[in-house]
Amino acid sequence: MSASPIAVTCGDPAGVGPELLASWLKAHPEQAASVMPIGPADWIASLGRGLAVGPTDYRTQPGRPDDAGQLIAIEAMELAARGTTGGRFAAVVTGPVNKKGLAGVGYDFPGQTEFFASRWHGEPVMAFAGGRMTVGLVTWHIPLAEVPRAVTGADVRRTVLALIALRVKLGDARPRIAVCGVNPHAGEGGLLGQEDDRIIRPAVEALRAAGHDVTGPLPGDTVFHRHLQGEFAAVAAIYHDQGLAPLKAVDFATSANLSLGLRHVRTSPDHGTAYELAGKGKADRGSFDAAMRLARVLSA
Repeated sequence: MSASPIAVTCGDPAGVGPELLASWLKAHPEQAASVMPIGPADWIASLGRGLAVGPTDYRTQPGRPDDAGQLIAIEAMELAARGTTGGRFAAVVTGPVNKKGLAGVGYDFPGQTEFFASRWHGEPVMAFAGGRMTVGLVTWHIPLAEVPRAVTGADVRRTVLALIALRVKLGDARPRIAVCGVNPHAGEGGLLGQEDDRIIRPAVEALRAAGHDVTGPLPGDTVFHRHLQGEFAAVAAIYHDQGLAPLKAVDFATSANLSLGLRHVRTSPDHGTAYELAGKGKADRGSFDAAMRLARVLSA
């Protein structure tokens, strides 16, 4: 395992991110030295260690987001990204952020995945793992109406190869990957759309020709059941909700978000800021625990 600590950003200080790390540290005091919290000064002081960002007089108010907190979230991400590039941190675990709030203070990215891809100069694949399912997304933060035009064979290939690398790292010798179709019944031979036969199938066939154990395009309404039955090690979903609706129905409290295909490891809980729970001690820590566990395994 790397001797460098894992950077853990606060996310939106008004959300549940700060208290999830505080709870994790309380449950794992022996691992405190292996993480480096990054966030507002009052939170860092309460933890007794970490890197403070933003105004020193800023006071976190759980459940009450503001622009100053959004700027702190961005500064924490910047410091974590630079520190990992420079070898100061082994990996990054990011707290949940408010995408609309970030956009309101000039943040130029639709999410944190795109931010770290920009800072680390890579082509990311958004994926989720840690529970019973492993899912990668060929497209993610785009409107559903744009998906058929946005999908390319290169995207399918990149997603599948990233999932194979992830599952190998997690212990599978030769992982079998399923690729969803974009249309109902994977297009039904062209009756329900042309994208599956025109774009997805050739990409899958090329991967198979290269020696990879890949199957698809498969109907999205049955492939996740087959995954849960053990037939596949992971599923490449074509768009955001196609993959995340089944995954979160099964693994909401046990899976984490991963940014694959980058130079460094970045994970995150697979939920949002949960302002309604912030400061009340009621937030479920399961997904955060998965993010921490995966960051350790993948950066080892």
